[in-house]
Amino acid sequence: MPTSASPASLRAGAADPPAESRSGTRPALVAVLLGFFTIMVDAMIVNVALPSIGTGFGSGMTGLQWVVDGYALAFAAFLLSAGAVSDRVGARQAFAFGLGLFVAASAVCATAPNLGVLVAARLAQGAGAAMVVPSSLALLRETFPDPTARAKAIALWGVGGSVGAAAGPVAGGLLTLIDWRMIFFVNLPIGVVALVLLRHAQPSPRRAVPFDWTGQVAAVAAMGALTFAVIEAGADGFGTAQALAAFATAVVSAVVYLAAQARGRHPMTPLPLLRSRTMSLTVAIGFALNVGFYGMIFLLGLYLQQVHGLSALATGVAFLPMTVLTSFVSPVAARLASRFGARMPMITGQLLMATGLLAMVTLPGGAPVWLTVVLMVPVGAGGAMAVTAMTALLLEQVPAERAGVASGVLNAARQLGGALAVAVFGALVADRAGFVSGLHTSLLIAAGTVALSVVATWLLRTQVPHQIPVTATEAGTRLLEH
Repeated sequence: MPTSASPASLRAGAADPPAESRSGTRPALVAVLLGFFTIMVDAMIVNVALPSIGTGFGSGMTGLQWVVDGYALAFAAFLLSAGAVSDRVGARQAFAFGLGLFVAASAVCATAPNLGVLVAARLAQGAGAAMVVPSSLALLRETFPDPTARAKAIALWGVGGSVGAAAGPVAGGLLTLIDWRMIFFVNLPIGVVALVLLRHAQPSPRRAVPFDWTGQVAAVAAMGALTFAVIEAGADGFGTAQALAAFATAVVSAVVYLAAQARGRHPMTPLPLLRSRTMSLTVAIGFALNVGFYGMIFLLGLYLQQVHGLSALATGVAFLPMTVLTSFVSPVAARLASRFGARMPMITGQLLMATGLLAMVTLPGGAPVWLTVVLMVPVGAGGAMAVTAMTALLLEQVPAERAGVASGVLNAARQLGGALAVAVFGALVADRAGFVSGLHTSLLIAAGTVALSVVATWLLRTQVPHQIPVTATEAGTRLLEH
């Protein structure tokens, strides 16, 4: 999960003390790795437990959509300003607050007496996760001022995230066999250990960074209202008063947000950045890729259990080939971008995704599980290839002082794409009798969305290959140095 840490918190400075004079280096590193690992596990662990959560609360599809989307929406909305908050309060303090909020919300999720409390706690989890990601990288920048040591720390950070994403579905399936609440309880001991270790890290400096309150509130309102409108419209129709009011709220909030960015003194996302061809196209591509990937994860988690009758554990294992292979694709994609330019691995990855999704559309409901598992692999691998090259390209072509903002906007758009995919696709598969038909329609929409992103990629202006970072770690290092 790329970061959106703000440039101010990541900028190299002469005031950085030498590494040998800093105490708590190792505890701080372990704390960051554990925190990021927990966030990545949680991003994948919930999907395989959805049928059990629905049974436990007697909830229909709408409730399950909110269990997933509550987290994704809060993550997307607060990611826009999390870097600025990290700068204002200090990276260590922001990391501690975000992880503390995430752990506390996990405890509420695990003990939720009803679905409403669970969804509210998922919103809090997403807000905490949004704070953890950029502050974790900023904390690594402070802890390891030496570029070589910092690159190694970032590499470990990336590996921890990959391991967490790969372990999430299997861990979710295994824990759900005991009780679905265990998928949230597991966050508590890991998070507490990370917070204890963090006490040994040096306090971070605070900076007088302005905060765009109007933009942040408007972004939360616009994303939340839009997702609510889509979910409600899918359940009750687009003509209902609730759906129409939500759509109107989303439009008004979006207008307020754009006005705040155009006229505000300290906008979160300055409009000149959004007018950049590279920025606007990359945001659209990132949105489309997450529609395909997270839409598929949501759908297949339900499909394998409700149609094929797999257990939660077997469903988690079914995701394992895709998640494991995906963790090895990113460095390959970075090397391809270095040699051939970013456009080649981006288009290759997008075509792999679209092909895998289209192939799933042709599968009948009774197709063997192993065939579904095989077809997941090009979707996951293609997505990882495209995202790695796309992120590297963006960080190379936006101004250095806007690198953190650009990364935050990109990842917010990606999270919003995943949230809206769950909202739309959940409505299409809500009817149990027509689940397979709705699944095929959803996958076809996902494939078409990814295919359209290929057109956007052709329109990108790419730099010469040698200017693209040769590894994902180098891309992250350059972002930190900005």
